[in-house]
Amino acid sequence: MENISFNLNGNDVSIKTESSRILLWILRIDFGLTGTKYGCGEGHCGACTVLVNNEAVRSCQLTVKDVAGKEVVTIEGLSKNGKLHPLQKAFIEHNAFQCGFCTSGMILNAYGFLMKNPKPSRTEIIEGMNDNLCRCGAHIRIIRAIESVALQPNKDKE
Repeated sequence: MENISFNLNGNDVSIKTESSRILLWILRIDFGLTGTKYGCGEGHCGACTVLVNNEAVRSCQLTVKDVAGKEVVTIEGLSKNGKLHPLQKAFIEHNAFQCGFCTSGMILNAYGFLMKNPKPSRTEIIEGMNDNLCRCGAHIRIIRAIESVALQPNKDKE
């Protein structure tokens, strides 16, 4: 057992656990943050995407030790003071989900993508979201939602 500390959704946290435990399960079981989904367990689908130091990563592929001393943001931590993030608003406005299972991973992947490329073309958005899967087929609406945020002034994206 090891004591591992990191920042989770703006709060410093510590957990005494096996350092080899998968981050996805730490978030869901130990911290009760169920917005991060278990999809394939192999890093292919993107349902488990979280932000680590503002980079979109697959939490099913990381151990809790991998995030020691880092900042982790889940979908629950994206909104601030009860106000939805512009990406969350855009997904609602564009009906960019159907069952919703992939939504948190899609939003966090889009966030990480827009941090690296704040003014992407439609083609770049499609390529940037290529590794997140939606079984319901909402990809066109997802791309439109992300485009709408990319077109906003920078101050509105935070």
